[in-house]
Amino acid sequence: MTDLHAAHAPGHIFDTHLEHFDRDVIEASHVQPVLVDFWADWCPPCRALTPVLERVIAQHAGRLHMAKVEVDEGANMKLAGRYGLRGFPTVLLFVKGEIVGRFSSARPEHWVREFIAEHTDIE
Repeated sequence: MTDLHAAHAPGHIFDTHLEHFDRDVIEASHVQPVLVDFWADWCPPCRALTPVLERVIAQHAGRLHMAKVEVDEGANMKLAGRYGLRGFPTVLLFVKGEIVGRFSSARPEHWVREFIAEHTDIE
């Protein structure tokens, strides 16, 4: 399954990489918001945030996609540099090709829902 097809899979959560980031995130965010989770396998807060993000995406029933970027995989650290990320996890929210919000560290589910509502028209 390609990254593009994975974006339309049930759950609307997919992995992306430096090579496909512009298509999978920037271009796709013109259709609907894309939350991007920059994470690392060695990072306990990243592992704590993942199930929270997955639940929030599921609750939004396809009105929001989530791209996951493992920063230690391939050339993905270049994406972290492009966006000035200083620690992980960091989550960026793209709408219409632009970053409209960001946060770092693990957060509770209600906080993530409020963050999305604040930066989009999704309740």
